[in-house]
Amino acid sequence: MRDVFDIDDLEVSLETSAEDVEEWDSLSHIRLIVAVERKFGFKFKNSEIESLKNVGELVNLVATKVG
Repeated sequence: MRDVFDIDDLEVSLETSAEDVEEWDSLSHIRLIVAVERKFGFKFKNSEIESLKNVGELVNLVATKVG
């Protein structure tokens, strides 16, 4: 997330959401999703992406996909 948002000292918790990070706009959200997909080698469904509310939900979704 530090690379995607270009914030070296970004502090992230499971509760962190787009409202907490000024640089987290729609374009950086897409970049984050693509970075996660590339890192773990899978694709999210649009419905999965749309339902995410915070970092914790993203972590949980990744965990279910990687087993």
